Amino acid sequence: MKLTSINNQTRDGQLVVVNKAGTRAVTVPQIANTMQQALDDWDNVAPQLNTVYQHLNAEGLNDAFDLDLNEVLAPLPRALQFLDGSAYLAHVERVRRARGADMPPSFLEDPLMYQAVSDGFLAHNQDIEVVSEEYGIDFEAEAAVITSDVPMNVSAEEAGQYIQLVCILNDVSLRNLIPAELAKGFGFLQSKPRTALSPFFVTPDELGDAWQNNKIHLPMRTWLNGEWFGEPNCGVDMQFDFAQLVAHAAKTRPLCAGAIIGSGTIANHDMAKGSTCLAEKRVLEVIADGKPTTPFMSFGDDVKIEITDTEGHNIFGTIHQKVVKY
Repeated sequence: MKLTSINNQTRDGQLVVVNKAGTRAVTVPQIANTMQQALDDWDNVAPQLNTVYQHLNAEGLNDAFDLDLNEVLAPLPRALQFLDGSAYLAHVERVRRARGADMPPSFLEDPLMYQAVSDGFLAHNQDIEVVSEEYGIDFEAEAAVITSDVPMNVSAEEAGQYIQLVCILNDVSLRNLIPAELAKGFGFLQSKPRTALSPFFVTPDELGDAWQNNKIHLPMRTWLNGEWFGEPNCGVDMQFDFAQLVAHAAKTRPLCAGAIIGSGTIANHDMAKGSTCLAEKRVLEVIADGKPTTPFMSFGDDVKIEITDTEGHNIFGTIHQKVVKY
């Protein structure tokens, strides 16, 4: 099943069911008006939405319409919670090695995670507005899951049943603001502006065999200013799967329906696969040559992120954003 929200001049948009090709859609006010309403009552609502989805794909619906991607918002325009992990230790290890720090053994057993901004998400094609290029503007191609209500202290073995939707995202980072913030010991704030979500959320079954062991086994493809930047496989070298990340987030508190759990920057140990953020490419340059040569993003630069299946189908739609001066 494929879902999104379209602009109806409200904060939360109008929930629509989208066909598999991502070209046709239908509103479902008789089932749920918004994505959050659907997630709040997922067990009852999901079967009804799936029936609409099947009809939309099979014979079409009289009230279906051509989907204008310019009217597509972030599928969940604002969320009650966004927790972003760092499940790819190839990325973590490289970043630490570049500054001469070892990776603590605990990182192999205890996921890194922080609470990110969730009161608003950028649409897939929305400009990244930044005050200054001196902030060190970077993209981060990630995958994420969206949960229904998750009980506190859920086990990793049980947590997978609460993963209802999957997406990709661009976790925008302002790298030059990070060191001073982390030095305070309170985590990210100004260095992590709003994140962009893919045009579509999909249920895990839409991924077919590519969804196994609570991971997406497909490459995350990224282009910077039209040039290939990387395509590491999301299912390779992921130290903690999404069920483990959900369980980690819920260790001491329940998660409300609509919680978004991010994977962190996709990275493989195979460096031929490229990178999914500028920071990692710069780190590899430091390791190899003692200094970075790749600059962070400038005003006018653009980034494109997507995942296609083995048959070339664009599952989540494309994130394509340009950096502009605020």
